[in-house]
Amino acid sequence: MLVTWTPDQELNQVRERSGADMKKKLDWYDLVALGVGGMLGAGVFVTTGHVAHIIAGPAVFLSYIIAGVSALLSSLCYTEFSIEVPVAGGAFSYLRVTFGEFVGYFGGANILMEYVLSNAAVARSFTEYLSSSFGCSNPNSWRIEVIGLAKGYNNLDFTAVVLVLLLTICLCHSTKESSMLNLVMTVFHLIFFGFIIVAGFYNGSSKNLVKPKGLAPFGVRGVLNGAATVYFSYIGYDSVSTMAEEIRNPSKSLPIGIAGSVIIVSVLYCLMSLALSSMMPYNEIMENASFSSAFQKTVGWKWAGNVVGAGASLGIVASLLVAMLGQARYLCVMGRARLVPVWLAKVHPFTGTPINATIFLGICTASIALFTDLEIVLEMISIGTLVVFYLVANALVYRRYVKLSSGHPFPTILFLLLLSSSSIGFSLSWKLNGGCLWGLIFFSLASIAITAFFHRHVPCYNRPSEWSVPLMPWPAAASVFLNVFLMTTLKMRAFQRFGIWSFVVTLFYVLYGVHSTYHAEEEMGMEVESHDGNPDTTTTSQQTKLEVPRV
Repeated sequence: MLVTWTPDQELNQVRERSGADMKKKLDWYDLVALGVGGMLGAGVFVTTGHVAHIIAGPAVFLSYIIAGVSALLSSLCYTEFSIEVPVAGGAFSYLRVTFGEFVGYFGGANILMEYVLSNAAVARSFTEYLSSSFGCSNPNSWRIEVIGLAKGYNNLDFTAVVLVLLLTICLCHSTKESSMLNLVMTVFHLIFFGFIIVAGFYNGSSKNLVKPKGLAPFGVRGVLNGAATVYFSYIGYDSVSTMAEEIRNPSKSLPIGIAGSVIIVSVLYCLMSLALSSMMPYNEIMENASFSSAFQKTVGWKWAGNVVGAGASLGIVASLLVAMLGQARYLCVMGRARLVPVWLAKVHPFTGTPINATIFLGICTASIALFTDLEIVLEMISIGTLVVFYLVANALVYRRYVKLSSGHPFPTILFLLLLSSSSIGFSLSWKLNGGCLWGLIFFSLASIAITAFFHRHVPCYNRPSEWSVPLMPWPAAASVFLNVFLMTTLKMRAFQRFGIWSFVVTLFYVLYGVHSTYHAEEEMGMEVESHDGNPDTTTTSQQTKLEVPRV
């Protein structure tokens, strides 16, 4: 469970288990387009109306700013890891080379569940916007209601299923062609976004931002609760990091692609949510297909509502394409590690894509999208993303400040424990009725003092030569603090889903994963011994075999 892997093993020996290599065809502009396309459709069109109507009010744009800052800090941590370990495993690989096999598996399994749930939510939202582009005001008009199924699971969405399956086929064909399709859709999507922002502000009024109950009718608590809800809108940049094996120049392209896409999307999210809130009072905003309904009912531009529905549908397709691209690569690398069945790691020799993982997760996403209503899915997501981003920030601090060969990790581990404890203390103080002011002040000052003391007295041993997060450990510490805080604002259903899923994946690891990886390394060790005893075996072929890690 605790054995760690070196970046060299992840880059070479473990990657060989997929057979063919993924093809290096992507440049920095592909990554920016993938990041922007992956985030835009999911955030604005799926969560903005819901958060503005019942959680944050017109201050939904502040929720996007807070979530964007947290995502940017996490994206910097991802960027450094993705350059040092440029493999398709994303957070799974970063955690495995730092904290060991089980933590990597736990993080990878949770981000996978988050991908599947959020992709199902996005696919169902596609049906609502596409129907609105044809003039249908009822969001369930294209769904089939089945009497006898539980409420929330009784509206079957075959349109969403067809979309997911078509994108699955596209992704099985080629990553580069999928990227070019996303690039074209993203360009049109940005033009469409410009139209919505300009038209929204032109037809809007600043009075709607303060009526009927002010800018933040649900208070600061509503703004922060909204930030936790919209956070899953930023999951697209995580997909960019899983493209690392397919990038021509990772050290140049990844910082631009990951951080650049987060900044661009954050600005667009704020402008879009402001435009929506200025068009109509927050209590009149529809939770489903909110932008289409705003143009149709408030402004009277029925044609604009249809255009918005069509453009939103296009953006949602781009978002879904990128997210499904990323989730398959997570599962592929977990298959390489033998934590899941090895057939999921297969890379097709002609297309260079993880074909089995893509098909398997496409079927899972389509199954959930068929039954589950958007509101139910939205309540259960974000927590997995926040947990994984929290772990990656901790891993970056650990990797920077602990000597990997002979260092003593106690000072760094103590710092991370104290920082997490003060973050939890601040969050619990905030959860008290009205907020405990002295608790908020104490725990916030404690977090700053702990980080400053650690920065002053613990040297940084491992600074990457190509690209590194500046001003460490402050960005990583801020990411830890914000991720913990945002987690505590989520609803109980999210924690229930997280607890059940965590139990299931841990049980699977105990019954299957740990034994599978152990036997795989035993077999590899036997191969190494057989090559060592063969005088005709070259040194090069010996070096390509994986040594058995000592537990």
